[in-house]
Amino acid sequence: MLLKFHKYQGNGNDFIIIDNRKQSFPVINDVLIRTLCDRNFGIGADGLMLLERSADYDFHMIYFNSDGKEGSMCGNGGRCMVHFARKLAIVKNTAIFSGIDGIHEASFDDGGLVHLKMQDVDNIESDGPAFILDTGSPHYVLFADSISGMDVVKAGRMIRFSDRYKEYGINVNFVQRASDHIIIRTYERGVEDETLACGTGTVAAALASVIDSPPEDTSIKAETRGGLLEVRFRRKGRLSFSDIWLIGPAKHVFEGIVDTDDIAG
Repeated sequence: MLLKFHKYQGNGNDFIIIDNRKQSFPVINDVLIRTLCDRNFGIGADGLMLLERSADYDFHMIYFNSDGKEGSMCGNGGRCMVHFARKLAIVKNTAIFSGIDGIHEASFDDGGLVHLKMQDVDNIESDGPAFILDTGSPHYVLFADSISGMDVVKAGRMIRFSDRYKEYGINVNFVQRASDHIIIRTYERGVEDETLACGTGTVAAALASVIDSPPEDTSIKAETRGGLLEVRFRRKGRLSFSDIWLIGPAKHVFEGIVDTDDIAG
């Protein structure tokens, strides 16, 4: 089967996106998804996304991790999907779409950055010195004095496959405070590696970074290995946040056609 695809990246977090409004993609085929995402034998990506029709919203987003399994919400992927929907003329400068975690709003600013509204966060737990919170995907956030020389894959894998988290998995974020921003590195479940950026992880780290700060409207800038992101939100309480927006770029890299019969073989 000949399959048209588009390659996108948001802060180096890269995705294969497919227009699946005609339901032509074999969704159940996790082997195909895993092969398409393989950087040696396929197109190469951190994940694959399908844009599908929605009766109530502009479109529906389905996200698969690079291991071929359907994943939870992806913030950088969501921004890329909104950019793709505008490319297809499904939306203009604003969008409302559904994902696995519910409904999301999005808009473009004058500089072309995509603003993506995330779900409210009302339940933050602790695991020793780390914070555990769900920002559309579950995240473990640990602050450290320096993360530049850290073996994120080794350290992240130990936490992700520990007895507490190995059944369902968790994304692991190591965060360093700087003078006017945070620096973040993330080990992502499903990819099972460090990625250049993680949108939901950046949101989790930003919220965790202000837990003991005064409760006021807040904006946090975050430095990922793939570039800068911004998180804006309102405080409802020490451990409760609303009106959360993830702001950053989304770039169309290239598009092409792949013969899935060849690549699956």
